[in-house]
Amino acid sequence: MVAETKLYDSLGIKPDASQDEIKKAYRKMALKHHPDKNKDNPNSAEKFKEVSQAYEILSDPEKRTTYDQYGLEFMLRGGPPPPDPSAGGNPYAGAAGGMPGGFDFGGAGMPGGGRNFHYEFNTGGPGGGSGGFSFSNPESIFSEFLRGQTGMGGGGDGFEDMFGGGGMPRSRQSGGGGRTRTAGSGAETARYRAQTPEVTTVERPLPLTLEELFKGTHKKMKIKRKAFDEVTGKRTTQDKVLEMDIKPGLKKGSKIKFKGVGDQEEGGQQDLHFVVEEKPHPLFTRDGDDIHHTVDLDLKEALTGWKRTITTIDGKSIILDKAGPTQPGKKEEFPNLGMPLSKKPDQRGNFVITYNVKFPTSLTVEQKRKLKEIL
Repeated sequence: MVAETKLYDSLGIKPDASQDEIKKAYRKMALKHHPDKNKDNPNSAEKFKEVSQAYEILSDPEKRTTYDQYGLEFMLRGGPPPPDPSAGGNPYAGAAGGMPGGFDFGGAGMPGGGRNFHYEFNTGGPGGGSGGFSFSNPESIFSEFLRGQTGMGGGGDGFEDMFGGGGMPRSRQSGGGGRTRTAGSGAETARYRAQTPEVTTVERPLPLTLEELFKGTHKKMKIKRKAFDEVTGKRTTQDKVLEMDIKPGLKKGSKIKFKGVGDQEEGGQQDLHFVVEEKPHPLFTRDGDDIHHTVDLDLKEALTGWKRTITTIDGKSIILDKAGPTQPGKKEEFPNLGMPLSKKPDQRGNFVITYNVKFPTSLTVEQKRKLKEIL
């Protein structure tokens, strides 16, 4: 019979759970509630702290035995073990004047030996006397757990992938291979956060036709992303469909941004940005909000006159009838027949026509003579 079950309840296990079950439960809960995976949920940080503190006590057999016998309040307050209630009187009388430095958990270590843990105590608490057990920083507890998993060849649990192939958060170590755990301070948390990489942003091209950029369109993109199974902690691949509206007039280089939809990594899930690219068009090129079209003329047409009917991107016809001569490289603009302005879709750029005169690559002696006579 245990004094209370609060810490067991935090991990979702029974008081008779084995050490292996405690580790598995903590692994599952820590992965689910880690603050770096739940930046938009402040409650997750508190839950992560709760499960980490539960693991810190229950993972150590001697501290777990003390907790089972006397409960968490006694451990935090410190003092000597209460006398047998059958002896009468207040079972906690004299606690403030008990053993110096609080209830001694030192040297208990973890199963397998070789590691001694040192815990700081809050001495000189209210009313004077000895203090009790202080929890470590939750991030340090988690880091030590990861280190213990990899140190025992614990591959395949998903944590080494989550933290960059073994690049776990580092915790402070004491000499001789031992570890020191102290109540976490703001500076320690800041140092840990500084070691945690920012969530990366992945960019992917989004090729669009000029017609799609002119009219606007709706796109569906199917992506594959890597994540961690919350139960097993193993790496999985998921399919996800992203939908986006392309506004009329959107320019190449524009980015359509999705937050937290990419691969899961240390620090959270990747952001995904689609970068608009313009597919080559057989007739038109775009320059800002203007659409350009080139009309090829041979030398005879350029000199003597020509006639063309040009169709714009939205299907309108422009009739060109020139008597000549037409200068090579001359440009002619037609207002409000270009691309719509993305922020002012009721306005449009220009339709610009450039005349390209194609000169012959060679002339006969007779042709040259006649041209000299004419010109």
